[in-house]
Formats: sequence, C-alpha cells, structure tokens
Amino acid sequence: MAAKILICNGTVYDGTGAAPVQADVLIEGGKVAAIGPHGFLKAPAARKIDAKGMWVTPGFLDTHTHYDAEVALSPGLVESVRHGVTSVVVGSCSVSFVSSAPEDCSDMFTRVEAVPREIVLPILKKIKKWDSPRGYRQWIDKHPLGPNVASFMGHSDLRARAMGLERSVTSEKPAPTEQRFMEAQLNEALDCGFIGMSCMTNPWDRLDGDRAWSKPLPSYFAKRGELKPLLDILRRRHRIYQSAPNLITRVNVLGMAMASGGIAREPLRTTLITMMDLKADSYVLALTNLVAWLANKVFKGNFRWQSPPAPFDLYYDGWDSVLFEEFHAGQKIRDAAKDLNKRKLLLEDAKFRARFKKDLLRKLAPKVWHRDLADTVILGCPDKSVVGKSFARVAEERGQEPIDVFLDMLLKYDRDIRWHTCLANHRPEKLAEIMRNESTLMSFADSGAHLRNMAFYNFPLRMLKSVRDAELAGKPIMPVEKAVWRLTGELAGWFGLDAGILKPGKVADIAVVDPTLLNDTIEKKKLQPWDKGFKFERLVNEGSAVRHVFIGGQEALKNGKATAALGKKRMGRFLESQF
Repeated sequence: MAAKILICNGTVYDGTGAAPVQADVLIEGGKVAAIGPHGFLKAPAARKIDAKGMWVTPGFLDTHTHYDAEVALSPGLVESVRHGVTSVVVGSCSVSFVSSAPEDCSDMFTRVEAVPREIVLPILKKIKKWDSPRGYRQWIDKHPLGPNVASFMGHSDLRARAMGLERSVTSEKPAPTEQRFMEAQLNEALDCGFIGMSCMTNPWDRLDGDRAWSKPLPSYFAKRGELKPLLDILRRRHRIYQSAPNLITRVNVLGMAMASGGIAREPLRTTLITMMDLKADSYVLALTNLVAWLANKVFKGNFRWQSPPAPFDLYYDGWDSVLFEEFHAGQKIRDAAKDLNKRKLLLEDAKFRARFKKDLLRKLAPKVWHRDLADTVILGCPDKSVVGKSFARVAEERGQEPIDVFLDMLLKYDRDIRWHTCLANHRPEKLAEIMRNESTLMSFADSGAHLRNMAFYNFPLRMLKSVRDAELAGKPIMPVEKAVWRLTGELAGWFGLDAGILKPGKVADIAVVDPTLLNDTIEKKKLQPWDKGFKFERLVNEGSAVRHVFIGGQEALKNGKATAALGKKRMGRFLESQF
C-alpha cells in the first residue's frame, strides 16, 4: 500500500483549466484523499512535503510515444518521469508489439524509429510469448510499470500477422479470412481496453531486417477496402484513429478529414501528426488549419492534430535520419546502410552526385527538411576545425560548393560527424498560435524513438516555460492554468483516459514543479549512456523543473531524482479507454 503523504503549501492546478488555489494535497491509499486550504488538512501520520512556491499539478500525459521497446526493457521510463510525465501512449504510427512475431515487430520498428535492432530484437525474442491483444494485456498487467500505459493497436502489426511480413509489404489485398482475422484482433484489442488503432500512410517509414529491407511499413499498402471495415469498428465503438498523411503528396489528408466526418453518422475520433510551422514549406501551417476546419466545421468530425510545443530541433549522425527518405537520392544512401562500400561507390559516382544535388535543390517538391546547408551546425567531427560551423561556411572557406562539401564530409566521416538543424516552430509568434489552436493536442514527442536524433521528453515543461515567460513579458499566450489543462485534462479527456485531473477520489498521479527552475537549462540537450549496460548513448533533456512525482500514490521522483523503486516496483497501470 502506498504511504500517506501530505503535499503542503503548494499552488494547486487541478487540470480542468480552473484558476489555481493555495492548498494542501493529501495522498492516501494510492489516491487523492483530500485537497484543502493550507493547514486545514490534519494528517499527523503523513510524511510532509513542503511545496512552498511550487506548482502542484496532475501528472503530464505524453500521448504520442514509441516506448513499446523501452517499456519492456526499462519500464520505469525515467527520462519521461523526471519531467513530470505519469501516463504514456504506445503503439503509435501503425507499429505495436502485440500480434506479430518478435522478428516482425523488430523489423517494423527499429529502422523507422531509429532504435538499435541489436538491442530490440534479443529483448523481444526473450520476453514476447504472446501473439494477441489479450496476451499483451496479460503481460503488461504483470509488468513493473513506472508510468501508466495506454495503447493503440498498430495496423502494420495486424497486417503483418494476418498476411505474413513479406506479403504485407505488397499491394496484395488480404484474403477474406485474413481481413476477418484483422477485424477480430482489433475488436479483441478494444475489448481489452486499447484506445484505438494507429495507421501509417507516409512512405518514408521503412523496414529493417533481411527479409523486406527498406520496404515501406505494411500499413502504407492498405487500400480503402481493407481500412474501411476497421475504421467502422472504431467509429462504432467510439475509439481513436491515429495516423500520418503521405508527406510527399499530402493529398490524402483531405480524405482523412472527410473520414472523420459526422454528417448523418458518428464522428470518427481522428488524430494525425503533426501541426508545425515548417521552415521548408511555411504554407503547411495554414494548410493544417484548413484541414482541421474542414474536418470539424464542414464535415462535423472530431479531428485533432498533434503538435510539439517547442522548436523542432533535429540531430544527425552522418546520414542517420529518416528525413533523407523524403527524396530519391537520400533513400538510396539510406538503403546502403548495410553495405558501406556500396554507399561509398554511390557518393563517388558523378551521376549519383548530380542526382543528389538535383533532388536537394528541387524547389517545388513538398519537404519537411529545409535543405539549407547554411542552417546547420556541425557539433562533432574528427576534423575539429569544422566544429561549430555550418556546412555552407566550411564550403565558403574551402572555395567549394556547399553540397559537394556536404557529400565529401559525410563520405569521409559517415556517422562520426554529428550535426544539427531546426526544422520547425522557430518563430515564437507562430508557435504561440499553435499552442492556442483548438484543433491541436499539445503532445507530440516521439519519446522512445529517434534516440540520438531528438529529445522532447520534457515538452510539458517547455510549454509551461513559454507560457510563464510570455506572461512575465506582458505578452501572454494563455493563463498557466489553461496550459496545465492542455497538458493534462484536455489530453486525458480527448483520449478517454482516467488521468490528468487532480481531485479527491482520483488516482494520485501528481507532479510538483518548481517554476523558478523553468529556465534555459530545460532547453538544453546532451548525450547520455542508456541504462541497462548497453554501449549506446541517447539524447536527453538536460535540466528539469520537476521536484517530485507520484504515480498511483507511490513516489517515483524525490527531490528531482528517480527513486530506487521506479521500474522495479509496479506503480502505473494499463489505462483502459473510458469510451
């Protein structure tokens, strides 16, 4: 049984958007027992935590993660918990570890999400004895979860299990028995409390492994006749459809908006990634606003974009980024990752280099990466003279073309050159518009994926910092209580999860935030060895403003440090859909 704890003297934000109150919070039996004025609650046996000057909030929700592998390997999910996150959603973007065989799950996950296959595959082979939603639920109900976990059923997972991995990455339609199997598995998942189904229509996301290397994910190949019965199940059962549009053509997003529609039928709860202010194509922000307006106002749907409330910084080890998949020459280089000699021959070939330059300079092609080599910073390289400079600056110093220098340096150093750029959300005024936008869900972190490419584990704190700083500057974005609601109660309500609200009778998932620590350190990132003894460094957020975290009334973070029980003793629970 969780200890009795009294959080004293804090400013309490309840996650509903109501104005904060000066109050004490009593935790007993794993739940919030009472909230009352300072000094009013009498609990002599309780351990007291002085939260004077601090914000006491519901634990934050991270509703777009790829923690599927890490929750098995290191269930404490310390990097999220230390920033106040107490609930996560897994199974995003069509990839879940539910129905398919271990190697299939690994092949669908590791290249797409930039997680080492040599770590994921052995873990799955060791622990994955289940092959159904019910089996997954039984496993996770016994697992020593840190944060609470909710899950989508991944459509790629379903398709690969029904058709076999190699057939699932072709345009072949599933046989009637295979279609019925997918529908039965989805219904079983929803019966087990899964919140919906995730899909993927973007062709960048490609397979790992030896059997179907570099093929797009199975979900990409599904046609309307396959998806409609599955979406009808979601619509009928009030569950969620999560996906991403084709980022090359961008046309199918209109069909997704229409599918969400509720004219003469039940709306389909639909959430897509992502609304951002792209440097490459600045019109995309207006386009995403238009799509949301059409879906919700014209088609009477229930449609939301997921959005990261921070500048979208990306870090690369040579070619190690999914963004090279968005153009043909980049795909060829990524495809040659297994044969570095083949990659070397490509980069030395004059015709290929000409093709690469043409692809990179194509102005009208839709893109996410801005491809401006002046807007880069080299962070690490065996040649120390280039560190801190852009590729364009190095080219200028050498009297060469920037693209030639870029190709030559990546040919010479490959993963030994580390560099950075910002893709989106670089204009504070536009980011503020996104934060206020009613058609957004302020949660897109990809936590547990792209482990060396990005780190948004602390996105709730970064949003709170932006809101607090704007208020102090006399240019408010929104009240702090609304920002807390956007990061807690709003997300829990839309996803249908029993979380995100701080009131008597609710499970005690609580974060205690010191607003004086919402400073520049939370904007910084660093490479840090991953735990469990793997020789692998991942990118994490440096500072944190969270002092204490409770999950199910159990102390997960104390004075800013993870407790010994986190990841060893079960604290969280599987969050079933409340719809």
